Amino acid sequence: MSTRPSRSFLLFYFYLLASLTRCIFAGEAAWNGHTPPGASKPKTFSPYYVAPGAKGYSSSSPFLQYKGDWQTIYSPNFNHQAVQSTCQKHASVSFSFNGTGVEWFGNCDERHGTASVYIDKNLAAVINTNCDATSPIPSQRQFSTFSLRPGFHRLVIENSGDGCIDLNDIVVTRVGQSSRPPLRHQSQRRSSASDWTLEVDGSTGVNAMQLAVISETHAIIIDKVEHNPLTINHHPAWAGLFELQSRQVTPLEMQSNSFCAGGSFISNGTLINVGGNPVVVDHTSAADFGDLDGLQAIRIIEPCDNDHCTTRISEFHDSVRMASPRWYNTVIRIDDGSAMIIGGSKKGGWINNATVNNPTYEYYPPKDIHGSNGMPIRSPFLEETLNSNLFPIAFSLPDGRVFLAANNDAMIYDWKTDTEERLPPIPNGVRVTYPMTGTGLLLPLSSKNNYAPEILLCGGSTLDDKQPDFKISSQDPASSQCSRIVLTPEGIRAGWEVDHMPDARLMPDAVLLPTGQIVIVNGAGSGISGYGNVKDQVGVSNAANPVLTPTLYDLSADLGNRFDSQGMPSSSIPRLYHSVATLTPDGSIMIAGSNPNLDRSEIEYGTEYRVEWLSPPYMHGARPEISKNKAKIGFGETSSLEMNLLSSSSDLKIVLMDLGFVTHAVHSNSRMVYLNIKRTSGNTLYFEGPPNSGVYPPGPGFLFIVEDGVPSKGVKIMVGDGKSPEVNQKAIDNVLKSTQPDQYEKSKETKNDNSE
Repeated sequence: MSTRPSRSFLLFYFYLLASLTRCIFAGEAAWNGHTPPGASKPKTFSPYYVAPGAKGYSSSSPFLQYKGDWQTIYSPNFNHQAVQSTCQKHASVSFSFNGTGVEWFGNCDERHGTASVYIDKNLAAVINTNCDATSPIPSQRQFSTFSLRPGFHRLVIENSGDGCIDLNDIVVTRVGQSSRPPLRHQSQRRSSASDWTLEVDGSTGVNAMQLAVISETHAIIIDKVEHNPLTINHHPAWAGLFELQSRQVTPLEMQSNSFCAGGSFISNGTLINVGGNPVVVDHTSAADFGDLDGLQAIRIIEPCDNDHCTTRISEFHDSVRMASPRWYNTVIRIDDGSAMIIGGSKKGGWINNATVNNPTYEYYPPKDIHGSNGMPIRSPFLEETLNSNLFPIAFSLPDGRVFLAANNDAMIYDWKTDTEERLPPIPNGVRVTYPMTGTGLLLPLSSKNNYAPEILLCGGSTLDDKQPDFKISSQDPASSQCSRIVLTPEGIRAGWEVDHMPDARLMPDAVLLPTGQIVIVNGAGSGISGYGNVKDQVGVSNAANPVLTPTLYDLSADLGNRFDSQGMPSSSIPRLYHSVATLTPDGSIMIAGSNPNLDRSEIEYGTEYRVEWLSPPYMHGARPEISKNKAKIGFGETSSLEMNLLSSSSDLKIVLMDLGFVTHAVHSNSRMVYLNIKRTSGNTLYFEGPPNSGVYPPGPGFLFIVEDGVPSKGVKIMVGDGKSPEVNQKAIDNVLKSTQPDQYEKSKETKNDNSE
């Protein structure tokens, strides 16, 4: 490495020092002027972060080998107070390491240029370290990969010569003895058309705590505030737009902390993301990330078109907010197209209790019903189901009422009359809501039985929700129980029908397929949801013994013969707390997430960014096709579509599906309706829309045709007129007059207690 600086490099060096001084005291953005807890002096914030289980190396490490003209620049503003920089073409640095991932951190500004990055002699990326800043922004993540096979690797960074590049730090991801397949990996041998397959392909960039498909081509992923590898505006992102075909992710900017928020589409196709967590001052403070208190937040995501999906997340805290703070709330779309916001906690914590419980409903847009004038409406059910009643399982029913399950209990709520009908308790003492997390589905609706609603609840725990955390173990067994009830007078009198999955599961995800079958994935065989609370933690996970093999549930089979795991490919990726799964429009199942940690971690059960794709057998053969369709379907109206079928004489069905908003094993709004076929004429299919807004609440959905059990790809449509739900300005004004933004945490920030 040369020790004699060139004249051009000296000019750049003095420019860098002067610019850094301006950057520190300019106060351009909150995360450029962060003050660590217990300190009084501002410090520059950067995305640089060494996760537990990873290892950092400074630019002066003897393990780094420099070639060409590199210079050491000293500044108290750098990590380790020094950075290596070069402006020489083809100057390079190499680094050998043992791990499954590596990150390169360096400065960026308008004078920096591009670099070629090689892993094991293969070109991994060409990185542009130039950014639109006259002042250097230090320690930005320039390159990262987290999908290398365990073992030794060699990283080489070479300057392309169109500017300067810097090296501040290298971070190596280490996962002990765990085996991590690469981002593109087939989990089983090449299969025939009759096989299920599981493939690892793509990275979410932010942990997939919340997931919703927003178009035929895109999904949105939302996380909590933490040190994700995906960055935006020089700080870690906690939301991303995921392209389903290319499997690429684009970071999205978000204002407030969305930790454990709920979400739902409304009748005009807008997605709302509701609630969250306060700023956590001793870990991810506002000075670090620039985040705001999210407890009362309503984040608005406008509808996304397939070819022009430039989704942004809008927040207007002074004019659009909830009337009360909510963490771990559930949100569903009801029959008037508005969103019903259910329960939650008034502040972050782990298990709910009477001091923080928010046993109320409110609506978006706010309603003036039952004398509420937009303010929350009390729920006796949510008062009586403590302690394990966060993220209640809820579905809007065909008669306009709402099914609710919380803890070990269930009911039907009539939101128009504010009355509750209690249902039989869930059998055998099984609790199904956080932290004894199970999952639930509204089973497919059909005119053949007059759209009689039926509910399926699977997994959870029989643990006592009143006992202290030190008496709970990560090894306490989960429940294998699935309970099923028909919500008609006769069905309610008959009570719950009990079945059992092949494996006990806590935190499972149940996904409806267009065929009417259900796939259950993810989860743990023991423990309880959350992290950092119970004894015998694995890493800091409260749960253990991940269940790695999906199971298929056949609705039409006889009791005792409905589950089948034979032929299902097993995963090598534990999917525990903060995991998700959803059907995608092409018919495959997207599986992502898992992060039972306070922040990004590489210890056992660390933060997971890899995406898996579970493909049913129909994905591997010929399929029918919807070639042309209308953008809107009216209630009870005859509509049509053009199709290409595989046979002229086939069993044909048409299904309308809401793919839902998924978080914490809650699949809000997940829905499937068999539509009535009127007739076919050539390649034209005539069918009736849902009979009313109870059977399918107005809003977006996906249409599939199913020929002899083989579904087409889904096409996005709008059910109803696509208009916004009714707006009651009086109720809105009262909410704004009666509350303040983040009123419950207005003058204080929450200190993190390392728990959920």
